[in-house]
Amino acid sequence: MADIARGLDPARPVLIAGPTASGKSALALEIAETGGGVVINADALQVYADWRILTARPSIEEEARAPHALYGHVGRGQDWSVGHWLRAVAPLLEGARPVIVGGTGLYFSALTEGLAEIPATPVEVRAEADAIALPELVAGLDPRSRARIDLNNRARVQRAWEVLRATGRGIADWQADTPAPLLPLDQAQPLVLRPEPGWLNARIARRFDAMLRDGALDEVRVALPHWSPTAPWARAIGAPELVAHLRGAATIEAARNDAVIASRQYAKRQRSWFRNRMCGWRAIDPATL
Repeated sequence: MADIARGLDPARPVLIAGPTASGKSALALEIAETGGGVVINADALQVYADWRILTARPSIEEEARAPHALYGHVGRGQDWSVGHWLRAVAPLLEGARPVIVGGTGLYFSALTEGLAEIPATPVEVRAEADAIALPELVAGLDPRSRARIDLNNRARVQRAWEVLRATGRGIADWQADTPAPLLPLDQAQPLVLRPEPGWLNARIARRFDAMLRDGALDEVRVALPHWSPTAPWARAIGAPELVAHLRGAATIEAARNDAVIASRQYAKRQRSWFRNRMCGWRAIDPATL
């Protein structure tokens, strides 16, 4: 990690993308400590105050080693989207060197390619969409939007359905009018971690076991009275599985195994995104760090 950190230009922003458990947060901290800068979160779940352990947010000790921003600042009842993130990150680009790190590919594409200015979804439209099964949501999309999104990703499908329902215009049409990006890719130093699946799968299992030792179950227990499975904050990998255990529907062993499987499936989707959308980024094998 030190060699990579020393080889970067301390005057230019750094982008670090990678699948869950690939070691990207550790690399970001090394870069910020070596060349200066502020570590900025680009993970859609690490923004929530409820989750530190379960989303592998930097520890209090790690946060003390370098400035960090956009971690754990969103309450479970607050709206949060890629648009909120983009507006929050904009002023941070003007200060100390940004070291932007995370696993949410949409955040990086919005930052480096621009984001369509789509009106906010009305509460009643969101509630209507929450009650509709995924196949029906897919069927309700306009053809152009349907052809451009992952139809197995409920969050993406539901977002596209809500946009069409609320505005009468497909999300693909809105995206065609995208403004200029805040940070064009050629003005940054983009790094993407590309681990071998076997290496990453083993790390995912070890990390979830460490989360359980560090108190992930207690973290979920605190959130349990407020649990709403369709809420964005409830999408933390491992949370639904541990909720099932706390409600007596699964043993802790079954919950652990289900959470590890869910994490591996999520990492596979992330790797696919990065492979398809980040061809121009510098690829790094984290097993060599």
